[in-house]
Amino acid sequence: MASTIKVDNIQDQDGNNIINENANTITIGASGDTVTLASGASQSGFGRTGTVDWDTTAKTASFTAVSGEGYFVNTTSGAITVTLPAGSSGAIVSLADYTNTWQTNAVTVTPNGSEKINGGAGSIILNTEGQSLTLVYVDATEGWKSVQDSTTSPVGSNFVTATGGTVTCCGDYKIHTFTGPGTFTVTSAGNPSGSDTVDYLVVAGGGGGARGCRVGGGGAGGYRESSGAASGCYTASPLGAGVSALPVTAQGYSITVGGGGAAGTSNFSPGSSGANSIFSTITSAGGGGGGGGPNTGSPTDGDGLNGGSGGGGAHYNRGGGTGNSPPVSPLQGRNGGAGVACVNAGSGGGGGAGAVGGDATGTVPGQGGPGGNGVTSSINASAVTRAGGGGGAGDGGAKPGGTGGGGAAGNPGVAGTANTGGGGGGGSIGGDRQGGAGGSGIVIIRYKFQ
Repeated sequence: MASTIKVDNIQDQDGNNIINENANTITIGASGDTVTLASGASQSGFGRTGTVDWDTTAKTASFTAVSGEGYFVNTTSGAITVTLPAGSSGAIVSLADYTNTWQTNAVTVTPNGSEKINGGAGSIILNTEGQSLTLVYVDATEGWKSVQDSTTSPVGSNFVTATGGTVTCCGDYKIHTFTGPGTFTVTSAGNPSGSDTVDYLVVAGGGGGARGCRVGGGGAGGYRESSGAASGCYTASPLGAGVSALPVTAQGYSITVGGGGAAGTSNFSPGSSGANSIFSTITSAGGGGGGGGPNTGSPTDGDGLNGGSGGGGAHYNRGGGTGNSPPVSPLQGRNGGAGVACVNAGSGGGGGAGAVGGDATGTVPGQGGPGGNGVTSSINASAVTRAGGGGGAGDGGAKPGGTGGGGAAGNPGVAGTANTGGGGGGGSIGGDRQGGAGGSGIVIIRYKFQ
C-alpha cells in the first residue's frame, strides 16, 4: 500500500521555503533558487513563458512546424515553405535564418487552413537577411501574432501576392508578363475582401505562311482573355466580354508560351501550325498554317490548316482553315480565307482573332486576301493589338497581314511579330517563294495587390 506524506511547508537547511502551501498557492523554491528536473524527467502543466526548444538540425526543405519548437531554416539551395500547426491559445513557433540567405531564397510561412497571421489572411514572406521571427497563437481574430521579429511584423495578405515573369505595376494592380516559359507562383491567395482572382490574356503562337506561288497566309494564334473587372476595369478586347477572372490558390502555375509555326519548307508546302499557350485551365490553340500544294496530291492539300485561327487556302479554290479549333466560348479566333482559281489566281489570308481572313477576289489580275485583324487589350496598361492573320498573295500582288502582328505576303512572306501570335505571310507570285514564320505568343496575368 502506497504511503502519503502531507506537509504544509518544506524548507532547505538555511530555512528557506522550498514548497509552501498558502491560500491554495504552492510555491516551489525561493527567490534566487534554481528548480531542476532530474535527467530524463519531463514536466507538464506549467505552460510556456514565450520560449521554444530549438531544433539545432537546420531545415533544408519545406516542413510543418510543431508548437513549442524553434527552427533554423537554411535556404541556400532554394526557397522553403513552413506550414504552421493548427492554432491553439499559447501555441508558439520560432524561425531563424540559418545561413543569412533569406534575402535570396525567401521563407513562406503558411497558416493552417484559414487561420490568420497578425490579423491578415494568407501566407507571409520572410525575405530579410538574418531575419528571425517568433509567432504565438492568440485567438481567431488575430491568429498568430509576432512577439519577436528582427525586422518588422509581417502581415498575412488580404490580397493575391505572386512572383514570376516580368512584373510591373499600374496603381494598385500588378502585371506579370511571360514572353517565354516560366512559373507564376502564388504565395498568398488573398481573400474576397481584398483579391482572390486574377485576370489573364493568353495568346498562342501564330501559324506559318506556306511556301510556293500564291499560297496562303498563316492563321493567328488563339486569343483568350478575361473581362478585366477583377483588376482595375481596364479595356479588354471584345473576346473578354463577360469572361470571369480565374481563382487562384497558393501554388506554382506552369506557364507555356507557344512558339510560332515555321514557314513551309519546300515548294507548295503548307506552313506549320503554331504551338499552344497555357495558363491554369486556359489553353489557347496555335494558329493554323497557311495552305500550300495546289498542284499535287489530293484536292485538299492546299487547304489552310485548322487552329486558334485558321490558315488561308492556296489558289485553285482551296479552302481556308477553321478557326476556334478546338472550340471554346467565347471563340478564340476566326476562319482563314479561301483561294480562287482563275486566269490570275490568288490565295486566302489567315484568320485573325477579330476578323476572318480575306478570300482571294477572283478578279483579273488575281488578288489574294488580307489577313484578318486582331483585337486590342490594355491589360498591361497600354492598348496593344495582337493576333492578326498573315496575308495571302495573288497575281495582282501581295496582301498585308491583319492588324496585331500579322505578316504580309511577299517574296519572301513577312514573319508574324514576336509575342503577338501573328500569322506569317504566304509566298507571293513568281515561283518557289518563301513564306513567313508565325509570331510567338504571350501570357499576361493581372491582379489587385493592395
